[in-house]
Amino acid sequence: MSSSTPFDRSNAWAIVQEHVESPNLRKHMLCVEAAMRDYAGRLGQDVESWGMAGLLHDFDWEIHPTLEDHPRKGEPILRDRGCPETVIQAIMAHNTEGTGVERQTAMDFALLACDEVTGLITAAALIRPSKDLREVPLKSVRKRWKEKAFAAGVDRPHVEEATEDFSRACFDGNLELWQHVGNVLDSLKGIAADLELDGRLAKS
Repeated sequence: MSSSTPFDRSNAWAIVQEHVESPNLRKHMLCVEAAMRDYAGRLGQDVESWGMAGLLHDFDWEIHPTLEDHPRKGEPILRDRGCPETVIQAIMAHNTEGTGVERQTAMDFALLACDEVTGLITAAALIRPSKDLREVPLKSVRKRWKEKAFAAGVDRPHVEEATEDFSRACFDGNLELWQHVGNVLDSLKGIAADLELDGRLAKS
């Protein structure tokens, strides 16, 4: 890509299509994109760059499927394609243990806080008879929080810690966990069709 050509969402989506085959992983990345775009708007930040961080954050998981390699080994691909440095920073900082890159910016803190919680929300939609995310109330997600078998892959303590860090960094400590989950839930309702969680699965 020419250095004079701005990197935009279409470039980011092309990278996802090239490196991600799993429909579920693509949907997860769309979820995090939606949540990031929503928070960028709330915080007066650049919606496009925040969205791209969400969309690209796991782009290399299938080719580098370990926390030691992801996304460290994917970084050169993003840089070669002209991905903005702020976006690369956020993606690297969402796995500090593997990359050594600490969270610094609001985007960095938001990305980690929005990542795993999306899995909890989509799981809540899938257990409803309607399979419609737009019908999921926050109380349903909250009710299932303590059920270890529900969305078992979601690390609850990690979600709590990432939310607390995001709250301190961007909301003066005033964003509490269930307010955050509610914000992410609302953002995902807007892309229910893209996630195939608009009731169609109940009819198939």
